[in-house]
Amino acid sequence: MEPGRKSEGEFRSSFIMTSLLIADQWRDYELLDSGNGEKLERFGGFIVTRPEPRIIWNKKSEDLWKKAEGIFTGEEWRFSSSPPTEWKISYDKMVFNLKPTEFKHVGVFPEQAVNWDWITQILKSQGKGHDKKVLNLFAYTGGATMAAAMAGAQVTHVDSSRPAMMWASENAKLSRIAKDSIRWIQDDAIKFVQREIRRGAKYDGIIMDPPRFGRGVSGEVWKLENNLPKLAHACREILSETPLFFLINAYTADLSHLAVENLLTDVMKENVESGELGLKESVGGRILPAGIFARWKL
Repeated sequence: MEPGRKSEGEFRSSFIMTSLLIADQWRDYELLDSGNGEKLERFGGFIVTRPEPRIIWNKKSEDLWKKAEGIFTGEEWRFSSSPPTEWKISYDKMVFNLKPTEFKHVGVFPEQAVNWDWITQILKSQGKGHDKKVLNLFAYTGGATMAAAMAGAQVTHVDSSRPAMMWASENAKLSRIAKDSIRWIQDDAIKFVQREIRRGAKYDGIIMDPPRFGRGVSGEVWKLENNLPKLAHACREILSETPLFFLINAYTADLSHLAVENLLTDVMKENVESGELGLKESVGGRILPAGIFARWKL
């Protein structure tokens, strides 16, 4: 063998195993089909079509797509029948009030259910009588917030958008979560964490689901590649002496989960896993990549 050349076995041993987590425990949500830059989904009893740039393959069932009652064209929603006035879906004991938005979203990211389950399992493993504190940054409509609160944590929910805060609060009320379980903060994520550092606040778990680009309450510009490292390292300073978990989600096609894993490893040093989140089609059985994650637990 030539000097410096690896054998086939050596190449195999250097491969990195990627985690793929499929959110397959839903009853009120279903990815029916996907193809040609679109996904066909059922939220409760209402079927919608939404664009998805990652879908570069063909549709499986053209007839099924005719059942769509709501279509987001890329600029606006068009409906063959109006969305239900009571458009709600549930996951376990969590209830989400859905509505079409100008950004194609309806108020829930179904792939995140695997992380809600992970958070729930970690917190419930602590048993009763342990008042754990969890910080949820870029918390949107509150899926992770509700999961943590229902598992017994005291949750601080932070988002810069007032409409999103009100939406999350409504979901928590529908889910019958005690008012004193969640602290609602409308603020810029980095500024809030910096103030918590000065106040000496500590959290046992941190969750963040940052956008690629955004603006804070006072117009602060957020760019993920520039600001995420700063925020992640700042969060290390507000973790308790015996923290339970640290979770980072991201949805950006040009950032690898390995990059986020490397960042979180810088912060937490070890025990970090990463991978992709996915949704499985009912018709074709194909997996739709729906985001990336890196997470640490004690």
